[in-house]
Amino acid sequence: MQALLKRAARTPGGRRGWANPMLGRIVLLAWLIAAVALGPLAGKLGEVEDTSANAFLPRGAESAQVNTELEKFRTDTVMPAVVVYTGEGAEQKAAADRRAFAPYVADGEQVSPPMPSDDGKALMTVVPLDTEDEVTDTIDELRDIAGANAPPGVEVAVGGPAGSLTDSVAVFDGLDATLLLATAAVVTVLLLITYRSPFLWLLPLLSVGFAAVLTQAATYLLAKHTGLPVDPQSAGVLMVLVFGVGTDYALLLIARYREELHRHENRHEAMRIAVSRSGPAILASASTIAVGLACLAFADINSSRSLGLVGAIGVVCGYLAMITALPALLSITGRWVFWPFVPRAGTPARKERTVWSRIATAVARQPRWSWLSTVAVTGVLALSTAGISMGLTQAELFQDKPESVVAQERISAHYPSGASDPAQIITTTDRADEVREAAAAVDGVARVEEQADRTPDGELTMLSVVLSDAPDSQAAKDTVDDLRKAVDRVDGADALVGGTTAESLDTQRAADRDLTTVIPIMLLVVLAVLIWLLRALVAPLLLLATVVLSYVAALGASNLIFENVLDHAGVDWSIPLMGFVFLVALGIDYNIFLMHRVKEETARLGHVRGVQEGLTSTGGVITSAGIVLAATFAVFAGLPLVTMAQMGVLVGIGVLLDTFLVRTVLVPALALDLGRHFWWPGPLSRRPQPPAPEPAHRPAEQHEPA
Repeated sequence: MQALLKRAARTPGGRRGWANPMLGRIVLLAWLIAAVALGPLAGKLGEVEDTSANAFLPRGAESAQVNTELEKFRTDTVMPAVVVYTGEGAEQKAAADRRAFAPYVADGEQVSPPMPSDDGKALMTVVPLDTEDEVTDTIDELRDIAGANAPPGVEVAVGGPAGSLTDSVAVFDGLDATLLLATAAVVTVLLLITYRSPFLWLLPLLSVGFAAVLTQAATYLLAKHTGLPVDPQSAGVLMVLVFGVGTDYALLLIARYREELHRHENRHEAMRIAVSRSGPAILASASTIAVGLACLAFADINSSRSLGLVGAIGVVCGYLAMITALPALLSITGRWVFWPFVPRAGTPARKERTVWSRIATAVARQPRWSWLSTVAVTGVLALSTAGISMGLTQAELFQDKPESVVAQERISAHYPSGASDPAQIITTTDRADEVREAAAAVDGVARVEEQADRTPDGELTMLSVVLSDAPDSQAAKDTVDDLRKAVDRVDGADALVGGTTAESLDTQRAADRDLTTVIPIMLLVVLAVLIWLLRALVAPLLLLATVVLSYVAALGASNLIFENVLDHAGVDWSIPLMGFVFLVALGIDYNIFLMHRVKEETARLGHVRGVQEGLTSTGGVITSAGIVLAATFAVFAGLPLVTMAQMGVLVGIGVLLDTFLVRTVLVPALALDLGRHFWWPGPLSRRPQPPAPEPAHRPAEQHEPA
């Protein structure tokens, strides 16, 4: 495995590799040509994003089937906007608005007369819009009309399916550009702090830029020609992942390169050795993350599959850029780019005693106490997972309440809560009356609308069913369950129940299935990669266990923040799986960086000194990488969508826990406590311990910035 990784990690250029001075110029020229050629394709990624309802639903779900069947109905081109009026004098305002709304309705439709609520305190008007027009632009105009000239005390809100769509689109509108700029700014600041050089930070950022262009172009081409699923959420996460992972690899490579510059006069030879020695760890890390994310292909929910597959592409492209473009830039620029802390050949790379050497010594002094105390801390945090409230309503999905949510709340207060967004039943026309009777008899159904729509061939009929409870409430989901059972009993009807409530129910159940399907697959895949990499069984099992423990602790800590700081009503159903996939993949990433160096030093110095030297050598660079990655994902916390904010908080906390606690204390302490058995049954477990040498500190990091 090691030989394979080393061969794969070496950059083209023959046996001399990066020792060939011309290689850097050739590689950099190739990247520049590729960036110019692929730039226009990268800009087209938004054209292949799937924003349909089914893009976020489970494959084969009944609600998704209903959305597909609706394409056969003319009414599928009509999406209602619901305007609700409250307050004294609302009648005149509603009548005036009805006349003003008339030019916006779909052909053959009309604005409904204002419908009073049973309590007489609200009016509701339905405006059917043509989906072939720009619905979001139309809603903006309707809101301008509704908000103008309102009498004192009269409040107007525009919601319904068209309003909800507009508010959801507004969340993702410009999201890619916002995330890209915010992430680039965060990475730039952290690189400046890390290197304290006015020049060096530019090279990793430029390399990540190459990776971003390649990633977006590759994703666009695969989506266009192979059907790769891409939605706005996965496209937004993609750039954050590329920046975070790419910067991590840059930090590791630059640290090893600077190490070799202290030992070699020729910078090209130093780069060849740096790539040869750090390349296998970077390749193993990229492979593990990519394979881990690709495990989401087994998920039922389409948005989860999209995020996993698109993320894997980003990791691969980030790896290619960091192992080729960055070495080329560093080789061409030379030592001066590290100014004012220029590494000179023959000088020590770090002081004899560093923070990380002291930490390694402290852990080695009491390894069992160290790992037991760490497990206790993470275990306490993990206890908070017992109080997690799973699931968010439509009103709770936004950090700031949009107008469509306000409209739904007012409708729920004065009308049957499901009046603005009824469930839909698709049935064969010859059994429509029987299905109508069965649906009307279900508890929780307020009424079945008299008007029914048919396909042009008359074979299918669509019934609208108004539920008594709010569309995204648990009571409404229970009603949909009962509704499905009732219509299924009608022979020959082939009835399907869809709509917003059904979609929420199907997504919730698919999320539970995905947890029990994807997590075991991912754990087995990552375990296999670690066994192959470390040629051991005990070490991989322990590493995997520590990452899972870190995930559970991060989930518990995040839940405390969601409840007590961010005031979230609960945790979205998608968060446990998304957080697990990202944290296991990224947590293993840092463990690979650490254990690859530990294994190298153990073969040279013996197990105890090898663990200490490995932690000392990688401490600064891995900590810097963890901070960068956590900060990039923290960008999500400021987004208006609660789901993405929760994912950013969870991944950020998990990465910091893994960086400062698990990788720093828990893993080295376990390795030291188990001794050579840690490497069982690999060759290192059978190798006799050499005499402990005086710490001759091979150049590792630097007394300059991390």
